[in-house]
Amino acid sequence: MAEKRVYFFGDGKAEGNAKMKELLGGKGANLAEMTNLGVPVPPGFTIATKVCSEYYKSRSRWPTGLAEEIDKNVAKLEKTMGAKLGDPKKPLLVSVRSGAAVSMPGMMDTVLNLGLNDDVIESIIKKTKNPRFAYDIYRRFMICLAVW
Repeated sequence: MAEKRVYFFGDGKAEGNAKMKELLGGKGANLAEMTNLGVPVPPGFTIATKVCSEYYKSRSRWPTGLAEEIDKNVAKLEKTMGAKLGDPKKPLLVSVRSGAAVSMPGMMDTVLNLGLNDDVIESIIKKTKNPRFAYDIYRRFMICLAVW
């Protein structure tokens, strides 16, 4: 079996803990620990810090099996949340946060509302009856992507 690279947390259980800071980064380890302690943390998953080293060592190629492991954890997240990425009726929107074993405030990127698309925005407009709100979150998402 391939080495584990993605660690899920949710439903009151986490595949990591606070002692795994080198592997999960500070945010990932603390989210796992809070989940294990019963603190109400939105579910998610952490990609191990070692994946960054693997990526650069392989000349900017994704490590073999990583995409499948991420897909498996996205499916687990969708099931836990009762929502699906890209689904206009019950959209799952996620935040992507970077992290490291040592704190580096302001040095890494965050992408909010990943999962937005034209259909999801139309659904948000219908649900909130507030087009300005929907287009504002979409605008912020698109600006973030353009900066990348």
